[in-house]
Amino acid sequence: MSEEIRSALEHYVARRAEAHRVVFTEFRLLSGGAIQQNWLATAQVKDGPHQGLLELVIRADAPTGVAVSHGRAQEFALLQAVFEVGVTVPEPLWLDASGEAIGRPLFVMRRVAGQGAGHLLVKDLSLAPDRPALARRLGEELAKIHRIRPPHPALEFLPLYDEAPALHAVADLRAWLDGHDGAHPVLEWGLRWLELNAPESRPLVLCHRDFRTGNYMVDAHGLTAILDWEFAGWSDPLEDLGWFCAACWRFGRDNLEAGGIGHRSDFYAGYESVSGTPIPREQVGYWEVLAHLRWAVIALQQADRHLSGEEDSLLLALTGHLLPELELAILQMTEAA
Repeated sequence: MSEEIRSALEHYVARRAEAHRVVFTEFRLLSGGAIQQNWLATAQVKDGPHQGLLELVIRADAPTGVAVSHGRAQEFALLQAVFEVGVTVPEPLWLDASGEAIGRPLFVMRRVAGQGAGHLLVKDLSLAPDRPALARRLGEELAKIHRIRPPHPALEFLPLYDEAPALHAVADLRAWLDGHDGAHPVLEWGLRWLELNAPESRPLVLCHRDFRTGNYMVDAHGLTAILDWEFAGWSDPLEDLGWFCAACWRFGRDNLEAGGIGHRSDFYAGYESVSGTPIPREQVGYWEVLAHLRWAVIALQQADRHLSGEEDSLLLALTGHLLPELELAILQMTEAA
């Protein structure tokens, strides 16, 4: 099957690159990708405007997915939108929305060098060794993303809503839990706490909604790319700030509250230097509670994909075992608040 996919993708890239022939000198499935599949391809382009070597990543729909995640056509549009405003992302090249090449939608982007595994990045100081600079740079990049506001002609597929973003998120999570088999009283408690303590609404901005260590890449010099846009949507800018600083994304480096790689002060300073807007620091904790709750629901969704028989995956099965740890964090944070 992999050889069939390889051949089909060679033909697809040749057509989109306006080349007579394309040969992949390297082609392999990358690790990770619980919601999508990613192939690395080194393409030898024989002629045409892209003649020579093209280092590519080809991103396709996985056999099953999470209901709230975007498809590849929507993710490609998001990647184009942020690339155009100068966010550090891989250059998007071509979209196969119909699934013509391999029977599933996919898009092609330029490969970006670097390490993205969060559990390695937080420990290996040879990667982006100036951690204060990395935290500041990530804040700057996030502020660039938040400059995009509705309406946006290329992002009309992102739903708009009238209620406060916090209450909108609570309603979505509650609707999913109400339809899920089994009782989750801690998650219900957390939702009620979020409902009672919801902050006032702010103007909507484009939020990545999975902006965290593990979804960006670095090399020995610093940041090389921000990845994984399948959850992006219009929301309160503090949602992204809280998600990045949430304890569940520090990979054990709890003393470094900004993604396990730096201090909040550096991350916040980078954000404010580009946004020109002070961060209401006392409100970020609310969004960290929401981050744990949302991640808990996603963990249940991932486990369901395995348990239902839709997709046999040890990674999906193990994700469900994160739930008790997330529930404990929710109880501790709401008690402290």
